[in-house]
Formats: sequence, C-alpha cells, structure tokens
Amino acid sequence: MAIKFQYNKTSLGELGKQLKMRQKALPTIKSKESALRSEVKRAKDSAASYRERLDTLVSQYDYMVALWGEFDCTLLKISDVKLRTQKIAGVRIPILEEVIFTEKSFDLFSSPAWYSDGLKLLKQIASLGIESEVYTRQMELLDYARRKTTQKVNLYEKVQIPGYEDAIRKIKRFMEDEENLSKSAQKIVKTRQQQQAAAEEGRGL
Repeated sequence: MAIKFQYNKTSLGELGKQLKMRQKALPTIKSKESALRSEVKRAKDSAASYRERLDTLVSQYDYMVALWGEFDCTLLKISDVKLRTQKIAGVRIPILEEVIFTEKSFDLFSSPAWYSDGLKLLKQIASLGIESEVYTRQMELLDYARRKTTQKVNLYEKVQIPGYEDAIRKIKRFMEDEENLSKSAQKIVKTRQQQQAAAEEGRGL
C-alpha cells in the first residue's frame, strides 16, 4: 500500500500521528488475535468432544438398529432450541441454554417395552448433536473474526507501519537536504557579498 504524502511539515506531522496510532493499537490487536485463537481451539475441542460422545452413544446401541423400524417417529419432536448470545473477544457467539422436546403419550401396555428407553436415548442423541453444532458455529464465527484480526495485524505490522516510517524518513531527508542547500546558498551569497564589498573597498583605495 503506497502512503500518500507531501514533502512538508504538515504532511510529516500527519504521518507521525498515523504512525503513533497504529503503533499504539498493534499490541491490543495482537492480544485480541491471541485470545481469539485460544477461543477457536476451545470451541473446536468442545465440538469434537460432543461429536465423539454422540458417536460413542450411537455405537453402544447398534444392536437396536433393527428395532428402530417399529418405532413410532411421531412420539418425539424438538419443539424449540433456546439460545442466548455471549460476547467473547468482541465476537457475539451462540450459547445453548435448552433443547425443548414435545412427547406424545403412548400406551405402555400395547407398545414395545423399550419405547421409554428409546425416547431417552433419542433425547440424548439430539441434545449431543445440537450441542456439537452450536460449538461448531461458535468456532466458525470466532475463526472468521480471528482471520480478520490476523489480516489487520499483518497490515499494520508488515505494510502500514513500515510504510509510514519510510515516508517519514523520506520527508525528513528531503527537509534536511533542503535546509543544507539553503544554508549553502546563504553561505555562497554571503561570501560573494563579502568579496564584492572587499573589491569595492579595493577600488576606493
């Protein structure tokens, strides 16, 4: 990114302000990036943990697969998933509060004996699956924010700060050269004036 500037004191002052602002903000942005990186890992690990628990639970009941064919799927449904939002490192993420199920009553005498256990199992499976999805969504939101923050760190650290420093150096060098030229010109003028004065004195004598 090319820094636009002019070779004068006003531009030098403005660039100095911009540079200080970025140098001051950089540690804060780096700290946010570090916090987001750690939160992304936490959410990823939690999502994987719930997914693993879900897989373990399902595999424990593999023997019931044949029985599910006779299960009445209308007995249980998810009526609501209650979520709240929480801010972590400036990012709003969903937090699962409750999964609400609606159960339809069934005749305990005419229905298979395992229906009650089947309903409990389905609730557990659904809750674990939803919890895993919520943590996955947390991870996606946090990781998006982390990538944006990393881009900003790189922009400040590798592009803008060095760019402003370079522009400031160029202006200072130009102003120093201009001052030196001015001094040299003044010296030449003074020397010529002295020589002229001396010559005129010589002619008068």
